[in-house]
Amino acid sequence: MKTKKLLMTTISISSILLLTACGGAASSEGAEENGITLELFSNKSENIKTLESVIEKFEAANPDVNIELQSPPEAETVLKTRLTKNDVPDIMSIGGNATFGELARAGVLVDVSDTNLLETVQPAYLDMSNRLVGTEIKGDFGIPYATNANGVIINQDKLDELGLAIPTTYTEFIAALEIAKEQGEVPILFTLKDAWTALPIWNGLGGNLAPENFAELKNAGDASFAEDYIEVATKIAELVKYGEGDMFGLGYDDGNKQFANGEGLFYIQGNWAIPEILKNNPEANINFMALPSSDDQTQNKLVSGIDVMLAVSESSEHKEEAMKFVEFMISEEIASKYINEQKAFSAIQGVLQEDPTFTNIKVFFEDGNIDSFPDHFYPAGLGAENIIQAYLIDGEEDTFLKSMDSEWDKVVNR
Repeated sequence: MKTKKLLMTTISISSILLLTACGGAASSEGAEENGITLELFSNKSENIKTLESVIEKFEAANPDVNIELQSPPEAETVLKTRLTKNDVPDIMSIGGNATFGELARAGVLVDVSDTNLLETVQPAYLDMSNRLVGTEIKGDFGIPYATNANGVIINQDKLDELGLAIPTTYTEFIAALEIAKEQGEVPILFTLKDAWTALPIWNGLGGNLAPENFAELKNAGDASFAEDYIEVATKIAELVKYGEGDMFGLGYDDGNKQFANGEGLFYIQGNWAIPEILKNNPEANINFMALPSSDDQTQNKLVSGIDVMLAVSESSEHKEEAMKFVEFMISEEIASKYINEQKAFSAIQGVLQEDPTFTNIKVFFEDGNIDSFPDHFYPAGLGAENIIQAYLIDGEEDTFLKSMDSEWDKVVNR
């Protein structure tokens, strides 16, 4: 999924911990007539059918365990609300972002450091997970599972018709956009009705142009958006000028349909949009590339993060069975099934994405030339997507960057 940015509840996880510590009930109902029931909570709507299929396989092999999948809209908000009621799902399949870090620091999740569940996880994604939790807490509170890539989806037929090669620098990208515009094509399809869809552009640029450890520097008072994100803000505004039509009236779902049916040369999104595009048009000839943010090719990294983190509730009454399901999920067979169906990438070593759509970005993974999503390290509740959307409407760069700084400080100092 898009690790979709959601409106965050104002209740902090630290406060929630005080509530959960007072009670002992977990979401499992205990032993029932048909065995143990565990709840799997997912924040992704796109992977529902895949998870249902995995659950069916697991239950067939483990008839004494029932897995109930919950994947509600506004999932992170729902999860935080449930925590206030001491209603914690047994197993969580959630994004590797600031919310995961807060849950880990609050003691909501089981520390899996002493298990064998992390033995096959790629070290780069373990490092991302640890950075999300922070250095003040020791342990590993989730298993990085599926990863994603932030980039540009290409209408390959249109690119070929225009006689263009895949751009590898920012200048080449702008030149391609200009040619597309001159030839009457929509250079970039934007779906900015949904504010979160500005984040793939923001992250693609910020992952290359802003300091890698910006969040740590910002919290230490050694960095700011006003000083370190000027180029990012300038370039995102420049790229949005290559959209056409009602960019702020078109949503993600409708945008996927339009791109699937030939609207737009480029679509700045993540790999998570590809299954949605192919659902609408299985014959769509699409390709994928990293967003070329700089004119120095050596500085252009692929922005990749943890799309799915598997974690178990500390308050679950059936941790052993929950861990067994997680172990089933990270098996090579199931991990391969997941990434093939979801057009995703795996944090599990040896599980490779071979879809030819991703040929252009394989080298980034092979060379380790990747950087994480900047917004995954922003404090939960910042609402960066809404501030960015407002900036793209009014174009006031200085005001925008100062607002990002001030809102960050407000959230951190609550």
